[in-house]
Amino acid sequence: MRVSANGISIEVEDHGSPTGEPLLLIMGLGMQLVAWQDGFVEQLVQRGFRVIRFDNRDIGLSQRFDEFGVPNLGVEALRFTFGWRIRSPYRLTDMAADGAGVLDALGIPQAHVCGASMGGMIAQQMAVRFPERVKSLTLMMTTTGARRLPGPSLKVRGALLSRPKDPKALESIVEHYVALYRLIGSPGFPPDEGELRERLRMSVTRSYRPAGTARQMVAIAADGDRSALVGHIGQPTQIVHGRDDVLVPVAAAHDLAARIAHAGLDVIEGMGHDLPAPLWPRFVDAIARAAGRA
Repeated sequence: MRVSANGISIEVEDHGSPTGEPLLLIMGLGMQLVAWQDGFVEQLVQRGFRVIRFDNRDIGLSQRFDEFGVPNLGVEALRFTFGWRIRSPYRLTDMAADGAGVLDALGIPQAHVCGASMGGMIAQQMAVRFPERVKSLTLMMTTTGARRLPGPSLKVRGALLSRPKDPKALESIVEHYVALYRLIGSPGFPPDEGELRERLRMSVTRSYRPAGTARQMVAIAADGDRSALVGHIGQPTQIVHGRDDVLVPVAAAHDLAARIAHAGLDVIEGMGHDLPAPLWPRFVDAIARAAGRA
């Protein structure tokens, strides 16, 4: 269903009993709500959560921002390197306000919040800027954005910035994403490639917005270093990260844990930068652990 949130149109799905504990799931860079897979959502529902997943602005079926054009990522990367102001049509703070707006649209005063990757960055902003709306926080494979933290290798950066050989052909786009998942996914929990390919094909058919992904990438850069910000997080927090994450190296998880008071930390062997099905029960336990402390 489409709702008006923070003055824009956001695509939302609401799963589970209306009397369940509300849980807002925030997905990462360029990823649609379907990246929170149905089986994972069902496990959360079985644990008593009312699960709300949504497409971030500029992605999936939510409002586009094409009027701002496609950013020059090379130029903005240079500006980031020298500490100059990043020119972004919106910021992660706007996306945090989108999350609060989704709760407003559904009449939910407070929710547990779980964010993955960029979604975890948005969740950090949401917990500090809308503390009365966030009951607990689960931060998955994410970072404060501190410059001193190790980042991805040049190979991984190149893959993230690359484009399909034929950006207008469905199978070419799918192959592009399969190759990216092979690089950043969990070496200890490799997916069935046929299932992965079919899931990615479904996602691309639903929506494909590379320009939106580029604008979100610039929004991440514009948000900068949240090291000081996360020190103000007072909600019960659980951090989940893969020891084998090549996109956001595990040092980021230890940094978050050191900066957020009483945060729990679960570093998972063999996990990369994805949400493999064999680990869903462990993720559900982490979210429930944070919620139970609220």
